[in-house]
Amino acid sequence: MIDDPLGYTGRQVVVTGAASGMGAATAAILAGLGATVVALDVKAIDGPAETKLQVDLRDPASIDRVVKAIDGPVQAVFSVAGLPGAPFSDLDTVLVNFVGARHLVEALVPQMPDSGAVVCVGSTAGMGWQQEIYDLLPFVQTDGFESGRAWCEAHPERLQVPYMFSKKALNAWVAWRAASLLRQNGIRLNCSNPGPTDTAMMPAFEAQVGAAMIDAYVGPGGRRSTAEEQAWPLVFVNSPRASFIAGESFQVDNGFMAALLTNQLA
Repeated sequence: MIDDPLGYTGRQVVVTGAASGMGAATAAILAGLGATVVALDVKAIDGPAETKLQVDLRDPASIDRVVKAIDGPVQAVFSVAGLPGAPFSDLDTVLVNFVGARHLVEALVPQMPDSGAVVCVGSTAGMGWQQEIYDLLPFVQTDGFESGRAWCEAHPERLQVPYMFSKKALNAWVAWRAASLLRQNGIRLNCSNPGPTDTAMMPAFEAQVGAAMIDAYVGPGGRRSTAEEQAWPLVFVNSPRASFIAGESFQVDNGFMAALLTNQLA
């Protein structure tokens, strides 16, 4: 019999987007597993956490203040916060979903020990990023928040579908950054790509494209996931038990991508 099977007891973890949805579910699971949870969100956080801090991922000064308030070491970071696009601006969506998320992760790296782990939440909306990798690299390789924002402001045409673009960029960044982060710092970096999930953001997605379009991505299982079903894979991949998983963009989509690739979607 194994006590603490995922190895989180006594480990400090940072979770963004912890006020609702996948972030709240992730923080609650981690607290139940014995982790010391630092919960971050722009909104008030009601769930279990040792520390609750407000952060605006559109503002690098806000991110830097929060990082300074976190006493290390930080063994794992869960980058879950995100915006759905409309009603938010194109720029704000990309800043929160990628530029600010990246800035927070990079700012926490000095507080992370060897064998630390980071997982970012992408989306099946970002599928196809591999075919666009060389177009995405100039953006994902920008040096810091201000350079990332400047790139966005100089290329507004790339932000016309901001949610999709931001998730493609996130996957591309994980693929590009994972090797150097592991080689230089011993930190594993991965990306989860959820299928449609019932969270507080879902009404915004349905308003943009309609419920029928969302449900076209549910996969052969025929339903949307819960926030908890997305949180558990995040918790596993950042645990010490997944110590050989790095640089991966993995699907949590109830078989959607497999069915798409083999022409088995209904």
